Amino acid sequence: MKKTALFLLLAISLSSLAFAQSESKPFTLEDLLKKRVFASASVYGIRSMNDGLHYTTLSSDYQKIEKFSYKTGQKVADILDLEQFEDDKVKMVVDYEFSANESKVLIQSDYEPLYRRSFKANYFIYDIKSKEFTPLSVKGMQQLATFSPDGSKIAFVRDNNIFIVDLTTGKEQAITTDGKFNEIINGAPDWVYEEEFSFNQAFEWSPDGKRLAYMKFDERNVKMFGMTMFQGQNPALDENALYPANSQFKYPKAGEDNSIVTVHIYSLESGNTIRVNVGPEKDQYIPRIRFTHDPSVLAVLRLNRLQNELEILKVNVSTGKSEVMFKETNKYYLDEGNYDNITFLPDGKHFVMTSERDGWSHLYLFGMDGNLVRQLTSGEYDITEFYGFDPKGKQFYYQAAGLSPLGREIYTVDMDGKSKMLTSGNGTHSAEFSSTYKYYIHKWSSAVNPVIYTLYDAAGKKIRVLEDNQKLTEKLKEYNPRLKEFFTFTTSEGITLNGFVIYPPDFDPSKKYPVLMNQYSGPNSQQVTDDWSFGFDEYIASQGYIVMCVDPRGTGGRGEAFRKVTYLQLGKYETIDQIETAKHASSLPYVDAGRIGIWGWSYGGFISSSCMVKGDGIFSVGIAVAPVTSWRYYDNIYTERFMRKPQDNPEGYDQNSPLFFADKLQGKLFLIHGAADDNVHVQNTMEFSERLVQAGKQFDQMIYTNRNHGIYGGNTRMHLFTMIEEYLKRNL
Repeated sequence: MKKTALFLLLAISLSSLAFAQSESKPFTLEDLLKKRVFASASVYGIRSMNDGLHYTTLSSDYQKIEKFSYKTGQKVADILDLEQFEDDKVKMVVDYEFSANESKVLIQSDYEPLYRRSFKANYFIYDIKSKEFTPLSVKGMQQLATFSPDGSKIAFVRDNNIFIVDLTTGKEQAITTDGKFNEIINGAPDWVYEEEFSFNQAFEWSPDGKRLAYMKFDERNVKMFGMTMFQGQNPALDENALYPANSQFKYPKAGEDNSIVTVHIYSLESGNTIRVNVGPEKDQYIPRIRFTHDPSVLAVLRLNRLQNELEILKVNVSTGKSEVMFKETNKYYLDEGNYDNITFLPDGKHFVMTSERDGWSHLYLFGMDGNLVRQLTSGEYDITEFYGFDPKGKQFYYQAAGLSPLGREIYTVDMDGKSKMLTSGNGTHSAEFSSTYKYYIHKWSSAVNPVIYTLYDAAGKKIRVLEDNQKLTEKLKEYNPRLKEFFTFTTSEGITLNGFVIYPPDFDPSKKYPVLMNQYSGPNSQQVTDDWSFGFDEYIASQGYIVMCVDPRGTGGRGEAFRKVTYLQLGKYETIDQIETAKHASSLPYVDAGRIGIWGWSYGGFISSSCMVKGDGIFSVGIAVAPVTSWRYYDNIYTERFMRKPQDNPEGYDQNSPLFFADKLQGKLFLIHGAADDNVHVQNTMEFSERLVQAGKQFDQMIYTNRNHGIYGGNTRMHLFTMIEEYLKRNL
């Protein structure tokens, strides 16, 4: 799987030819954001059934769970159709899960978000045979409801405690009682674990259903962060309008104390709970707990605070005693995928994981004694997703950027390391496999082709196209917008960077155009990819701007050396590379060098702010939405992974913080933030703006009332992007 330079040229050629520019039909922001004229159709809620011959999907109106045949691709039954029920207590199916024997379905019927991944909901058990709904609990909304392996029980979290419902008797039992808001959490992660270790369920059933292992978060020593919430609508009628609420939650900033995390195992037979020995160190992380295929063995993943040393603890579930069975280290830090992909094989003798031992992300096979059996994949490319293992065919399935960092392909490799690519052609391929790996649903798109969902068998035979987005394709022909074209350039430091450009519809290379650079630039992220997207970039290009986007050093798909060069100095090389991009743009004959702007959101807001104070005037306009302005203000798990503690790396923090360079601002800067951003706190913008004020620098600022990091809800997104467009037209 060697990379090919031709791939990039091919992508450029395809992009240039696919929509040969005839006259374009104008479209508006309202078309894009409200009318959703260019929205892609999808296939929702795919679940493979036990037999591996059928799968289910959720209808786009969230009213039906439909059953299909893999072999024919045809619908064979409706598992559930809410329109057949007069009782409207279950108004929609937000999500669903089958019991082990598929006789019952656990229905999530509504949704009350908490943070990024966590939410409360009302769950119902639907009996397929009797066609009856039973509420999981009538004592309040639930979190994380999950069937036991035999389907006879359901565990869930409510008010920071864990409960188990016996579906035979209907009895609800609390197995923890010490849960308390902002103090003790059982079975669910705290804010920072949820955000940075990317999970929201902190309990797991044993394979035999006799035990429930769970994590307990003691967050009493974690410092509180508060946000003012403006709740009233009419001061004359609503007293809440007079005294806004103060929303408080535990948020550990860089260098500050974390929750103390312990692991416990509850026995359903005895009713007793034992505590697992995770070692004496309290200042550490437990990013995952996972039962092996042996119900007597629980695996606990233990990560040091620097996040460069991972251990797998082998735990005896009867005693709680543990021993280290495996250890992985990295001279920089361990990416989340290194431990998130750990999979124990059904033979009870092996596990597989991704590792960067050779400088690229690859699959490695280990014995349960922790010794390496073999490296399964190799080469100068990164594995980007691990799909799973077929024990019958003894094949591992995964996604990789094998041909180019811009694309993704699907592969299989056997126990001996013999690999095969299952897909062909450019673009981005991903897959959803059946439970027996006999079939898979293939998702494909490219920069000039909307998403297509296709059903294949294991031999690669196409069975049926599930969704081809033909309506969107026809709509694109009608409007004929300019789409992404890829390019590369080499910086003054000799670094080759990948980028895309979107030209205005009536682009004339003999004229001069303003350029707007959009970027995110965060660690292991990628924006320059050969897949389908259509949004504000395409819209603003239609308004007469050249849009450019370049992935700087620190981003993904190009190996560990490229990805981790930013270690201990987040923002340094990313800023340098975006400034180099602006210089490259200014050298082009059709670019107005005095009208180059940059914008970004979150990490992208951090980099656009940094570029405005370190770019020496090359950017005439900068827009920073929800920016980090000092990594001292951000959470410790994310920040310390790349920067270590501020106590140990003060220069790395401060020399790359826009706060300390406010007096160097040149050009027009627009700061935008949500007042209720629980992730990147509005403190970042407020502190930066105060530094700018004291430095005598004029700038613009907008704060959105009660809006979080996504800045959405009601008319908010429309207002936000209208404001950004108008700002650009006035200043760029």
